[in-house]
Amino acid sequence: MKLIKPLTVLAIGIMFTSCGESKKEEVVEEVVAEEVVEVVETPNIVGVASSNADFSTLVTAVGAAELVETLSGEGPFTVFAPTNDAFNKLPAGTVETLLKAENKDKLTSVLTYHVVAGKFEAAAVIEAINSNNGKFEVTTVQGGKITLSLENEKVVLTDANGGKAIVVIADVAASNGVIHAIDTVVMPK
Repeated sequence: MKLIKPLTVLAIGIMFTSCGESKKEEVVEEVVAEEVVEVVETPNIVGVASSNADFSTLVTAVGAAELVETLSGEGPFTVFAPTNDAFNKLPAGTVETLLKAENKDKLTSVLTYHVVAGKFEAAAVIEAINSNNGKFEVTTVQGGKITLSLENEKVVLTDANGGKAIVVIADVAASNGVIHAIDTVVMPK
């Protein structure tokens, strides 16, 4: 987005005298110069993920599940975003199967299981864990639950099946929330 900021420069007034009279006429010239200022806005969650090659599988899946508009919405959202390496840990053929049109509902369920309504940065997550005897359960947009805990000073997600993922990068800012990259895809029941 570009903003234009007017700068006004006034020319020096010129005085004229005519026929010996003390009549004075002032002429003022106004010159407007334009200064272009570029304002850089933080992209939304989809924009941030799209700009990072480590999330290319996630971005493809979000597109296939037709969740781009939702995750580009106002939010705020907290997304526990699996990296490409996380998707690669799934059994062979899982990602390809999920990306098929006939599996859109299952893919949507898996993806929305990684999203929590609200913006929860790492400090807030850790505080919630510590304030709740070392475990904090969150409800995902999908409707399932994920338990957050700390192991070796890292935030760990435990899914409904007992599977675990570790936050490997926290607090990636987006205009409509925050992303925490995780090393494993968590699965709903």
